[in-house]
Amino acid sequence: MKIKFNRNLIIFICLLLLNLVGIVYAQEAQTTPPPEPTISDLVKKIETVQKNANFVWTLVAAFFVFFMQAGFAMVETGLTRAKNAVNIMMKNLMDYVLGSVAFFFIGFGLMFGTNPTGFIGTDGFMLSDYAKDKDLWLFAFWMFQVVFAATSATIVSGAMAERTKFIAYLIYSFVISAVIYPIFGSWCWGGLYHGKGWLEKMGFIDFAGSTVVHSIGGWAALAGAIVLGPRIGKFDASGKPKAIPGHSITLATLGVFILWFGWFGFNPGSTTVAGGDAAKIAVNTNLAAATGGLGALITAWILFKKPEATMSLNGVLAGLVAITAPCNNVSALSSLIIGFLAGIIVVISVLFIEKVLKVDDPVGAVSVHGVCGAFGTLCAAIFNEAGFSMQLLYVQALGVICAFLWSFILCFILFKIIALTVGLRVSKEEEMEGLDITEHGNIAYPDFVHTEK
Repeated sequence: MKIKFNRNLIIFICLLLLNLVGIVYAQEAQTTPPPEPTISDLVKKIETVQKNANFVWTLVAAFFVFFMQAGFAMVETGLTRAKNAVNIMMKNLMDYVLGSVAFFFIGFGLMFGTNPTGFIGTDGFMLSDYAKDKDLWLFAFWMFQVVFAATSATIVSGAMAERTKFIAYLIYSFVISAVIYPIFGSWCWGGLYHGKGWLEKMGFIDFAGSTVVHSIGGWAALAGAIVLGPRIGKFDASGKPKAIPGHSITLATLGVFILWFGWFGFNPGSTTVAGGDAAKIAVNTNLAAATGGLGALITAWILFKKPEATMSLNGVLAGLVAITAPCNNVSALSSLIIGFLAGIIVVISVLFIEKVLKVDDPVGAVSVHGVCGAFGTLCAAIFNEAGFSMQLLYVQALGVICAFLWSFILCFILFKIIALTVGLRVSKEEEMEGLDITEHGNIAYPDFVHTEK
């Protein structure tokens, strides 16, 4: 008997068998448990999650600190006259514009490059380390550090407000971001990357920059204000200071709130690690700001018989500046005390600088950042949770003194050179007219009549 096979039937049966085999195989694969992860696999996954969290936290903190530029602009504009508002805004803008460029080409390498002497970094310019390491952390770290450099530079703007040539200020801003701030920073913070500074090796504590950022900017502000001289009409014939009110306490108050907000990136973000320390630092930062405002309020109320607004605002900033150095190594109670004392100190310092030294600082930048920055740095030893040590206090005092000598002397020389070349101060006529018109050809408030002179 001859059997005939249908080709199509045979193909159908073969396909059916293949499908059945595939179904059986898939069921077996589903019932086969995946291999158990090893300890090494788990460790790698945890490290990856932590590393990614560190990236996110550091970048978010950097963005907080960047927003502080707006806070500085608001404070300085509000505490000065309306006819100079555009000038103040432009200086704060250019601080970050020029600071970013200067720090990219020069500053970062000087601050964080390989530092065999302990005094200055020697490589890492223009983010060149990435070509060697291929480590993306460099970009997050650079982003966090550049906003600190801009902060140090912008502190000077308020002390030199209402009488400085714009071109002169641009030159200064570039130099401090490229050289003055980074070199001192390398002494204290170089070990955060490839360097290791001499103060750092001695055990100097400045967790987030009371001295490295704020005092460097504050002492530069003092040098600038001295070389410039006071504004027209600030002192009478006998040398007695006269009030020159700012045009908007509203703007100044908004600026303080912005700065307070930004400080939650400034201090906690300096951990550069997503971890529990940031919470403790945030609490210490907030408490010091609060008692700083309270200390200044009480002091001003006693001295002036009124709860004076500008002193209270500066008191909050004084507390924030003071807690910046010791925020990670003091208790919450100590933070309350540090902030309160800073609030008292800033009021006394503003009056001393104006009435005794005869220095015209329109916004109190020297007192807030220079004086209270130095005070806070000493507090890192005085209130240290690990216990008081005369050796640590000596190191802290040495760092404070070196910061003053480095920043004040170099900036004094720099401002003198600028004054002898391109010129540092505008003419009397330009100052009376206002820098908005004479320097920029703009008016901040064109619908309002300007009456101040």
